[in-house]
Amino acid sequence: MPVDDAQFKLAMSHFASGVTIVTTEHDGKPYGLTVASFASLSLRPPLVLVCIDNGVRSRDAITAAGKFGVSILGADQAGLSGHFASRSEDKFAGLKVEAGATGVPLIGGALCTIECRVHAQFAGGDHTIFVGEVLEIHASEGSPLVYFRSSYRQIS
Repeated sequence: MPVDDAQFKLAMSHFASGVTIVTTEHDGKPYGLTVASFASLSLRPPLVLVCIDNGVRSRDAITAAGKFGVSILGADQAGLSGHFASRSEDKFAGLKVEAGATGVPLIGGALCTIECRVHAQFAGGDHTIFVGEVLEIHASEGSPLVYFRSSYRQIS
């Protein structure tokens, strides 16, 4: 008997994850979305992966730009997570954004920012798996924003 969507989502909600905003810039326009499907992949070379829904504009922009940024959010940035999860046309209006060394927009105040060059991409059902070669990292101290069982949580 196949697993239905609700059953799958419930099972996945039991896995606590950090929250990131994945960004890129293409043809002078910034793109970004909230992503929980982020992981380290390799130490040598330094690689990470993000999984992006095929139906969002950011997916095509990452493919065209060949680069992306990952901003790992802090506990006080739940509002940004919700904002970038929306279908808003201009998600960057009025936000503190910093241009990275590669030109990708990065979220100000994030716990850590990682800039990547697309190393590979693979089909993964209704998502694309982007493997990024890590080019730049900037980290700071603080508590992470955590998502567990469909809610933001604090680590205490």
